[in-house]
Amino acid sequence: MRVVADTNIVVSGLLWRGNPRLVLDAARDNRITLYTSGALLNELEEVLDRKKFALRLRAARVEAHELVLGYGALAKVIEPEDIKPVVMADPDDDAVIACAISSQSHVIVSGDSHLLDLKHHQSIRMLTAAELITEIS
Repeated sequence: MRVVADTNIVVSGLLWRGNPRLVLDAARDNRITLYTSGALLNELEEVLDRKKFALRLRAARVEAHELVLGYGALAKVIEPEDIKPVVMADPDDDAVIACAISSQSHVIVSGDSHLLDLKHHQSIRMLTAAELITEIS
């Protein structure tokens, strides 16, 4: 199953336990194939560099850039084609959709209501981490 993980899922999976971590574990176990893009990796690094994550990163003895490199190695990095705007309320979410379209992914896994409220775009389903884990278990 081809999956694009929204940045909120990746951050949660890298820094905490729970369903987002299980999504990353599923990719490590080759039960799903994760896709990302340069734009999404840049967003991941920007988010991980936020002050609110500094203590968590220090406790884990890891730098944001190291986590981004690790995620970039776990996921297949593609260069998505431009798409027409889809999520008017949050245009940054269009980068996730563009990656999913270009990678021919089946699912976008997210905790973002703008994406989840879509339910699907073209043939791509929007699922929470819990929904995805239930489906692949």
